[in-house]
Amino acid sequence: MGQEIALLNNYLVVGAMLFGIGLIGFLSRRNMIVMFLSAEMMLQGVSLSLVAWGRWHNDFGGQMLVIFIIAVAACEAAIGLALIMMLFQRSGSLDVAVWQTLREANQPPYVDSAESDEPPPTTDWPKLPTAGNRPELTPDETDHRSHV
Repeated sequence: MGQEIALLNNYLVVGAMLFGIGLIGFLSRRNMIVMFLSAEMMLQGVSLSLVAWGRWHNDFGGQMLVIFIIAVAACEAAIGLALIMMLFQRSGSLDVAVWQTLREANQPPYVDSAESDEPPPTTDWPKLPTAGNRPELTPDETDHRSHV
């Protein structure tokens, strides 16, 4: 009995992780392809949880729901990709914010955060010496290491 609870727990943790990663990907990205892949990952997390609960209760209801979810996900992917291809041909971009013309007439337009005109601060990265030349080191650098 303890092994079954551990197995259920492991399946539910992996399912929750898949759902969480998919949710974060869906909310943080603006590319439609990545958003659809994230939605599919969320569906797989739910499917894994349903199979785990079906196994725990010795019932095939969870597996039947998973087959239904897979069929719906396949239809959603086909229709979604067809819509994405049509919108890409029309606007030339997969960015969600570009499709302002598809809004309802009474909705305000989405305004992306304005970027400053200042160039980003330059960082003085260390540079490798040219091939065949040894870097010049001061005796202070060779005798004492600031980090080990």
